[in-house]
Amino acid sequence: MNKCKVFVPYGGLGMGISEESFQRAIAMKPDIISTDAGSTDSGPYYLGAGKCKYAREAIKNDTKRMIVAAHKLHIPITIGSCGTCGVDDGVDFMEDVCREICREEGITVKVAKIYSELSRETVNEKLGSGKIKPLEPVMELDQEKVNKCSHIVGVLGAEPFIEALKNGADIVLAGRTTDTAVLACMPLLKGCSPAAAWHGAKVCECSGTCTTSPQSGGIVLTVDESGFEVESPARDSICTPFTISAHLLYENADPFHLVEPGVIVDVSEADYIQLPEGRVRVENTRIRQTSYTMKLEGAGPAGYQTITLVGIRNRIVLKDPMSWLDKLSAHADQKLGSLGYDPDSYSYSLRPYGYQAVYGGDVPEGYIPNELGVLLTVTADDQETATKIAKVFNPILLHFEVAKNTPKPSFAFPFSPAEVEKGRIYEFQLNHVIELDDPFELIRMEYVTIDGKEE
Repeated sequence: MNKCKVFVPYGGLGMGISEESFQRAIAMKPDIISTDAGSTDSGPYYLGAGKCKYAREAIKNDTKRMIVAAHKLHIPITIGSCGTCGVDDGVDFMEDVCREICREEGITVKVAKIYSELSRETVNEKLGSGKIKPLEPVMELDQEKVNKCSHIVGVLGAEPFIEALKNGADIVLAGRTTDTAVLACMPLLKGCSPAAAWHGAKVCECSGTCTTSPQSGGIVLTVDESGFEVESPARDSICTPFTISAHLLYENADPFHLVEPGVIVDVSEADYIQLPEGRVRVENTRIRQTSYTMKLEGAGPAGYQTITLVGIRNRIVLKDPMSWLDKLSAHADQKLGSLGYDPDSYSYSLRPYGYQAVYGGDVPEGYIPNELGVLLTVTADDQETATKIAKVFNPILLHFEVAKNTPKPSFAFPFSPAEVEKGRIYEFQLNHVIELDDPFELIRMEYVTIDGKEE
C-alpha cells in the first residue's frame, strides 16, 4: 500500500516547538518535513511592504532543526509562503537562511525556489481577458486598483512542489502557497488517496492546533490509499475526532467542503475513528476535480497612521462609555473644523478596549467595565497630518469632561510622547482568483546547490 508520513513541526515557521516533541516526531521516521511560513492573518502590511512577520533568529532556529533532521533521515523539506507574505524577496530571504545553516553544519543540499509574485502588467492583462473573478465578499476590480498594489502574489497549489520533489530537491522554498498544498504534495506524489492527502493536509496545516494541547506543537500525518491518520508527538497532547473534524472550520466558512486549486474536497460523509494512543483515523473523504484557479492577493499603500492610547478609570465614564465617546468625538470634530482641517483629508476611530472594541456590538445589559483603554487611530495621506490630528485630540483625551458642571477628570497616557507614529499602512486590493489552463503558467522555478563546504 502506498503510504506517506508527513511531519509538520510548526503552525508557522518561527513559532517553534519543544525539542522533545520535535525529536519524538523524527523518531517516527517521516518521509518529509513540511511547514507553512506565512499568512495574511496579521493584515495587509506584510504583503504591502513585502516584509517578514517573524524574527529571523526564530526562523533560523526552526529551519536549522528541520535541515539537520532531514539530512540525517535523507528526506526532503517543503516550506510554503516564505517570508510571511510569499513575495520573491521572501523566497530569497529563506535561501539566505538556509545557506547560513548549511555552511555552519557542513550540509550540501539541492534547493528548489518557486516564485509566485506577479507584476501589475500581468494581472491587468489577465483582467482584460476576463480570467479574473472575485471571491466573497465581492471586491470590484479594475486596473486602477491593480496599479495601487505594491505587491501581488499568486497562491500556489501542490503541482510545483511535486515537480520540485520529482527533480530531486532536498529543500523546496516557495512563494505564497495554500497552507494545504505544502503538506499534500508528497502524499500525492507517492500515490496516496488524493482526497485523504488534501483533507489530512487541511487538518494538519497549523500543526498541533488539531490536538488537545495546541501549544505543545508538532503533528504527524500519515496518508495511505484509503484515508489518513493523525498523531501528536507531544507527551501531553492527543488527537480526538472532535479536534480533527473541527479544524475544517478553521479559516473555512464551510465545514464540509474545502476548495483548493483544481479540486473540491467533500468531508460530509467522512468517518473519524478514535485509535489507541491518542491517534485518529479518517476515511471516506471524497474529492472531485474542478477548473484550475490560483488565488490572487495584493496590497498597496493606504496612507499613514498615528495612534494614541489612554487609560480610563472614571466611574461616570465607565457607566456609559459610548455616550461619552460620542460627545468627545463631536467636540473634537468641532475643534478640528475651527482649526481648518478638511474632514475629507483624514479619518479617525476611537475604540474602547474592555468594552466593545473587538467586536463592536452591544454589551450585556448592566455591564460596567472596571477600566478602559481607548485607542485613537488617525489615518491621513501623510504622517505629518496624521500626527497633527492626534495632537489636537491630546488635551481632549486627557481632560474631557464627563458631565456638565463637574470638575475636569484626568485620564492616563501610558506613553510619552502620547502620539505613536505607525508610518505607512496598507490595505488589501485583491481577493480574487485567476483561471489557468496550466498550474505552471504564472510561476518561475529555479534550482540551486548550496555547498556546505563553501566558506
